[in-house]
Order: sequence, then C-alpha cells, then structure tokens
Amino acid sequence: MLDNLNYCSMAVILSSLLWFVIYFIRLLEYNQIILEENKNTEIKFLRAQINPHFVFNTLNNIYSMVYFQSDKSLEAIEKLSQIMRFTTYESQKEKIRLQDEIDYIKAYIELEQLRHQENAYIDFRIETAEVSEEIPPYVLSPLIENALKHGLTSNENPILINLNLKDKKLNFKVVNSIAIQKKDKLGGIGLDNLKKRLEFHYPQKHQLKLVNQNNQFTAELEIDLK
Repeated sequence: MLDNLNYCSMAVILSSLLWFVIYFIRLLEYNQIILEENKNTEIKFLRAQINPHFVFNTLNNIYSMVYFQSDKSLEAIEKLSQIMRFTTYESQKEKIRLQDEIDYIKAYIELEQLRHQENAYIDFRIETAEVSEEIPPYVLSPLIENALKHGLTSNENPILINLNLKDKKLNFKVVNSIAIQKKDKLGGIGLDNLKKRLEFHYPQKHQLKLVNQNNQFTAELEIDLK
C-alpha cells in the first residue's frame, strides 16, 4: 500500500497542480469577459445619454423658431435631419472617420447659428490632412456644444476652434468668452460624459484641460491615437 501510494503520489501532485493552473486561467478569462461586457454596457449607456440631451436642446430651439414664425425654421429642421442621420447610423459604430465628426460639428454649428438673430461668429480652423483617421463618435463635439451653450457668440466675442492632427497626435482646442449670468453653470452632463468616455477609449493616452479664467473658458483635448 505504501509502495503504491509512493508510486502514484507524484502523478497526483502534478495532476492537481495542472488542474489548479487550468482553473486559475479559466477564472482570469471569465473575469476578463465580465469586465469587457461591463465596459461595453457602460459605453452604450454613455452614448444613450448624449443623443437625448442633444435632441432635447435642439427641439427646444426649433420650437422657439417656429413659435416666432422665423423664416429659418425649415432650414433648421433640415439641418436637424442631417444631424439625426449621423446619430442614427454613425454614432452606433465603435469608431468613425475624423471627417465624419467634423461634418457633424459643422452641421451642429450651422444649426445653432440659425437659432440666433445675429449671426454668431465662429472661427473653425482645421490644420490636418489626416481626416481619414478614426476616432470614437462624440469625442470632439461635446466641447463645441459646451461653448455654444455657455459662451458669448458675436463678432466681438468669437468662439475660436482649432483642430490639429499630426503623427497620430490630436489636439482640439475651443476658446469662448463666458456670459456673466452663465459663469456658474459651466459643465454638465456633456463634459462629465466626455471624461468617462475618454477614460474608456484612451486610458493614460489623453489629457483634457478645462480652464475658466477672466470670463474666458478654454477647453483643450489632447489624444495619442497610436
């Protein structure tokens, strides 16, 4: 009996160790799957927060234009239709072309300009030819929405927007003056949402600087797309 126990002990020990190794690997794989599912669920939830927030604001704007019988209301509805096509199709993708995000931002700006009696002055400069580079949808647009919502938009107080992409280093900067009555209302769901999504998509590879000083708000986003 002792001889048999001694003879098979090594096999029992080795098989037990092998079983524990396999069990540990499977446990790690299972935990990784759970983490990925939670991550994807959170991202979908954050995306779902963006669309209703934007549509709510835009519909309020168009309602005001229709109520006051503005001749720009039909054009505004057409711009909203273009934007909704983006939110319906492009926003469901994991990543989109930078050009698609730029087109969405331009349509958003034009829609906001239609809402104002005085044509707001916005200086949007694009300093890159790499517009086919891919990024997650709604990574840049929340900064535009924040500037238009809280900033002064006029020829005397222009909103300055600069987009630069070189060697997969993206820099996006938005500068706007702040209306005195809006100084304490900066931020909100848009910027909070953006911060969470950046952490998901670009952990340790992005930097978002928000500076509120001398009635001027500066938002600068840097992303390493490598």
